[in-house]
This record gives sequence, structure tokens and C-alpha cells, in this order.
Amino acid sequence: MNNHHYPSQLPLLIDGEWYGPEGHDTQAVINPATEEVLAQLPHASLADLDRALAAARRGFTTWSAMSPWARADVMKRAAEIVTDRKAAIAAILTMENGKPLADSLGELDRVIETIIWCAEEGKRAYGRVMPPRAPGVTESTIKRPVGPVAAFAPWNFPVVLVARKLAAALAAGCSIVIKPAEETPGACIELARAFQDAGVPAGVINVVFGNPAQISEYLIKSPIIRKVTFTGSVPVGKLLSKMASEHLKPATMELGGHSPVIVFDDVDVDRVARACATFKYRNAGQVCLSPNRFYVHENVHDRFVDAFTAAARALVVGNGMSPATQMGPLNNARRLHAAQAFVADARDRGARVAAGGSRIGTRGFFFEPTVLTGLDEQSSILHEEPFCPVAPIMSFSTIDEAVAKANGVDFGLAAYAFTRSIRNAATVTEVFEAGWIGINSFTPSLADAPIGGLKQSGVGYEGGPEGLDAYLHIKFVSQAMPV
Repeated sequence: MNNHHYPSQLPLLIDGEWYGPEGHDTQAVINPATEEVLAQLPHASLADLDRALAAARRGFTTWSAMSPWARADVMKRAAEIVTDRKAAIAAILTMENGKPLADSLGELDRVIETIIWCAEEGKRAYGRVMPPRAPGVTESTIKRPVGPVAAFAPWNFPVVLVARKLAAALAAGCSIVIKPAEETPGACIELARAFQDAGVPAGVINVVFGNPAQISEYLIKSPIIRKVTFTGSVPVGKLLSKMASEHLKPATMELGGHSPVIVFDDVDVDRVARACATFKYRNAGQVCLSPNRFYVHENVHDRFVDAFTAAARALVVGNGMSPATQMGPLNNARRLHAAQAFVADARDRGARVAAGGSRIGTRGFFFEPTVLTGLDEQSSILHEEPFCPVAPIMSFSTIDEAVAKANGVDFGLAAYAFTRSIRNAATVTEVFEAGWIGINSFTPSLADAPIGGLKQSGVGYEGGPEGLDAYLHIKFVSQAMPV
């Protein structure tokens, strides 16, 4: 099927040195399309973490002393190296994550964009000069790197979510200890390798794996770590936020979502349904910004369901390394079981399965693109983040009803609406309780745009100048003439 190879060694990166599995506890990395073992991943010991922390402290001293221009030069070299190795890294990503190779290549494009954008934006971490209060006095603010960072990233977009943290931290002048997801280590290791080969000094980037609860607690409580950043589930985010708050450390939390889509009756129904299905089943629904609850005006509901269902059934599901594949497997058995449980619960409460609803085959974590209609309001899929290729579609009659249902969950990451009415668009833009809003469009996260959730979906921002500011602290400077 392909000529690409998964790395035989998955090392830790500590203080500029790579450490393989020898002498470490290990865990298997599984190909979700075949359930074959790709490689063994070493777990960092507490001694490894101590060395990574000490290295990050030294690395911060070195890196923060470099000018933003010098840091940007190194980062842009790293982007060039990632560009040269894009095909190989994308293949590694598909083998360990499951997504189609075209999607992996697209993720690498966003990684490259993120590195370059952050490298340039680091040169623009401006303070401000205030009007003097007295003759001979200047008053100003300056932005400086906050210190060594502990970063934790998930498996669904493992490289770009690591890159968002890594590039912003480095652009600000911080060092970093990263724990990517143990399910998808290979592509993240290659990203770190590109930075190292570009000339990032030893200790500035450290990559560790292991027991997530043990590593997060150990890193967050260390006095060396000055900033915590996490992308992942709400329960884990709450736990890490609590740990960070106990040590009064700033924390950025980009957590789960349950994004509503309101489809009004003035749209091109077939076209909108196809767009919704395409974005829903992207990465098998394992996307924080994924459209998860579809509220369609009663006048066009049935037509929308028909068109959406046809699009779902037409999707080619298979191994991501096959050029024909449009949707790969779920990443792990946990998500497969979750998809089965959501469908069973909805069905038990009277929902109709309009398409899909079942596992595909017995090998690999494949699940059919699924459409549910006629759902009971208490169905679990309407209240818990799905993170799987199951789409519940419901009808509404008034905009107030649609908005109330859209906002009626504890999540507030993204929300979408499709309409030709400027009035409808303006209304939902104001009343949606979400940090990321799409009107007549779905947009993946962008390097220059901030993403941040309301309610249970997180604290703080990643991306854009706001994301860079998360790795900077502000000093106020009042300087008078010498006396």
C-alpha cells in the first residue's frame, strides 16, 4: 500500500540528547487501521523528568537572551526542514493517527504556517509608552518571556497542536517541556528533530512520554515551570488547572467542544448539507471544532437529512494510506466503544439511525459515518462531546428555539450557522456562547486567529497575537532622570 516506514526508535529528547527505550518502561504504539504494533515508546522516569526540567531552566537562559530576530531565523529554518520532510512525517502521522494521508499533509502545511507566523510575530511583542506624569520621567511597559513551559497535547491533531504551543513559546523566548500524546508520538518527535536540526540550543525543547497523570503532576509542581498549556478533554483540563492554580501558575486550557450548527430555511440545502457532512466526518469526527449538533429549520429538515445522509453513505472509509480513503479509523478502541455507546443510547431512546450506526469489520477501529434523527433531548450524544463520526440532526421552528438549544450545553468552543439573512447572521454572532464562530463557513484553526472557549471549553487563547501573549509577562517600567 505504501513505501513509507514508521520509525523503529521512538526516543525521548532531553537536553539535546535522544534516549531510546533501553532501560525504560515502554508501551506499544498501535496502527488504528490494522491494530498492528508500530513501535515501542519509552516512558520517562522521574530522573528523566528532573533532567528535562534542569535542561529547560538552562535552555531558557540561553534562548531568552537571543534577540527575537535570531530566534525567528532558527524557527524559519525549522519550518524549511519540516517542509523538506513533509511527506515522510505525514506518513508517520497517518500510520499512528489513522487520518487520510491527504489530511496529514494538510496538517503539516498548518504546522509550517504556524511556525513561520509565530517566528515573525515574536518580533512584534510590543509594549507601550505612556504620557509622563512628571518632567524627566518615562513610563512604559515591556513584554518578556514568562519562563520554562510545560505543554500537553492530544492525539487528534498531534503535530499542529504541539506546533501551536512550541512555536508560540519559542517565539516569545521560552523553553519548553512537551508531553505529546502517547498514541501519536512519532510525528511529534520528528517535529522536535526538525527544530533541533535547525539549531535550537540544547535544553530549549524537551520531549517526554509516559504516564500522563504522573508526568503532568510532576512537571506542574516543579518551581522551574512557570507556565502550563494543555489541549484536551474537560475533566483532564480541570485537573491540570487545579494543579496549576495551587502553584499560582498561569494556564492556557483549550478543552472540549460540542459545536452546534443552525441551518436556516433560506439556504441552498443540498450544498449546505454536503459542506456540513464533509466537515463533520473530517478526522472521523475527532475534532474539537467539529460540528456536533445540527439544528435544521423544519421547512428544510427532511431535504437536509436526505442530502446529508447521501453524503455520509458516499464516503470512502478505509486505511488512511490508501489514496481513495476519505475517512480513516477512529484513533483508539476507546473512541470506537464511545461511538457504539452513543448510537445504542440514542436508539434506546427512540432515535432513527438514518445511516451507518455500526463498526466496520473486526480489525482496525473503523466506524460507519452515522446519521441520527428523531432524538430524545436526553440522548447522551447531545450532552457529551461525541469525538466520533456520529451526527445528530434535529429540527427547529424559531430562531429563539434554535439558539436556546445551541447554547444549552456546558461547552462553548465553536458554533456555526448557515443563512442568507444578514439579520440572522448578526443575531447568532452576538448570542452564540462560543469563542469560534463560523457563518456560512467551516474554518480549521488558523495561525493568526485566536481560539479559546467559553464555559467548560477552556481558559485563555491559542493562536494569533493573543496566543503569543500567553507566553509573555508584562513589566511596567517607570524611569526618572538620575538625581
